Amino acid sequence: MLPQDLNGGARNELKTLTKENAEQVARHLAMASRLIDEDPELAHAHAISASRRAGRIAIVRETLAITAYTIGDYALALRELRTYRRISGKDDQLPLMVDSERGVGRPDRGLELGRSVDRSTLPTQVRVELAIAMSGARLDLGEAERALQELDIPELNPDVAFEWSPALFAARATVLEELGREDEAREWHRRAVVAAEALDAADDDDADREVVIVEEVFEEVTLDDHAGDAPAHDPQGADEAASLPASDDGDHA
Repeated sequence: MLPQDLNGGARNELKTLTKENAEQVARHLAMASRLIDEDPELAHAHAISASRRAGRIAIVRETLAITAYTIGDYALALRELRTYRRISGKDDQLPLMVDSERGVGRPDRGLELGRSVDRSTLPTQVRVELAIAMSGARLDLGEAERALQELDIPELNPDVAFEWSPALFAARATVLEELGREDEAREWHRRAVVAAEALDAADDDDADREVVIVEEVFEEVTLDDHAGDAPAHDPQGADEAASLPASDDGDHA
């Protein structure tokens, strides 16, 4: 792959490197992004190569952390996520940090970490992912009722689908199953499927779009046309509605 295949924001982070080194690192990061789903081990190898060339660059450490998480090396993922957080000053990978704590058998530490930040300062999608991770940590500790409470957030709207809605709905269904509330669990599983199908069918070219779910039927509603009807979401964090661009900037490796 070519360096220009990497997201512009990620390429900007590499400007402190020599041109030749930046090009090599960009290629490794682009390959990691491309391979993360089909060959996570090879994606991780590319991330390691990038880190050897540019270990002080935040996007590089983030990519290494994500690929490590994907192959189940949670200890390495956690270490790299801490480094990424220190270098970047960002909390956007906090949900993955909580999940990595779970992965190394410390759900209690994950909960402590999740409680250490003011969630109102996080982008909407990060807040939702953090709620899901915290709920999972509660389940690890056998606290199903509290796991359900972690998911009682304003973004839990069964009638509107945003990028993060299917995962949130499915997480709620899983907790309800743990509580033995099978009928409710089936309904939330159904809503997760409907939301995913609605998002897949939506026009990805329009970022300012939400998908309103009406039972098994959905319709696209432009936010500007129905501003008064839209739920209160952080537009910067939610990626407004059904736009699901492929990540190539390291956020998902």
